[in-house]
Amino acid sequence: MNLDLTGKRALVCGSTQGIGKASAMELALLGASITLVARNEEKLKEVIAQLPADDTETHHYIVADFTKPEELKQAVSAYLEKQPIDILINNTGGPKAGPAIEAGVEEFEQAFSQHLLCNQILAQLTIPFMKQTGWGRIINVISTSVKTPLKGLGVSNTIRGAVASWAKTLSVELGPFGITVNNVLPSTSMTARLEAIINGRAEREGKTPEEVQQEMIKEIPLGRIGTAEDVAAAVVFLASPAAGYISGVNIPVDGGKTPSL
Repeated sequence: MNLDLTGKRALVCGSTQGIGKASAMELALLGASITLVARNEEKLKEVIAQLPADDTETHHYIVADFTKPEELKQAVSAYLEKQPIDILINNTGGPKAGPAIEAGVEEFEQAFSQHLLCNQILAQLTIPFMKQTGWGRIINVISTSVKTPLKGLGVSNTIRGAVASWAKTLSVELGPFGITVNNVLPSTSMTARLEAIINGRAEREGKTPEEVQQEMIKEIPLGRIGTAEDVAAAVVFLASPAAGYISGVNIPVDGGKTPSL
């Protein structure tokens, strides 16, 4: 199985923590040069220093805020003038929790911009080089809510579904150019996002975070909460040459929790 990414450059969004950081680490281990994207420059510098590297790898970072799409576009566009990208990992923190009916219109607008519009911007910027080389990977880290809406995540459920449909459409349009587009769907993976959900639920229900966590584990067939590295493993496989005939799919990484096929 060919997992070698030597000579490839990956743009990894949201890469100073959680799934984004874990994906950047694993991609670097397979030989890819990494360009991190996040808004906190100090944290970007810390992750750069931690990335595995050899003589074939050079790692960089871009400071950009996904709440400001135009600034993101300018920053990445300027970078790409000097360094093209082969692999795009779209990964952005989710909208705040709450029922859909209670969310303001501006919450939907912000989430749509931060997720779908920013993904579109990055795809349009990186795809021309992928087309030139006849090889490319676009991987979107979304959520299992694409398959089954999650209780209390109304805005997130709505926007994640839109991103999944966008990605499926792209997979059809870009397939003739040797570019694959896939979605990885985490669920209960221990990230800052899940910790916030656990703490919020504990407060609402008058329970301890440990009690809420144990309740979650009971719903997972594999009997444990996942890690960022569990999700990163799927991301990196889809980025590899071995996954060259996989495109347009949604892959849950959830320990078997999602009830649908």
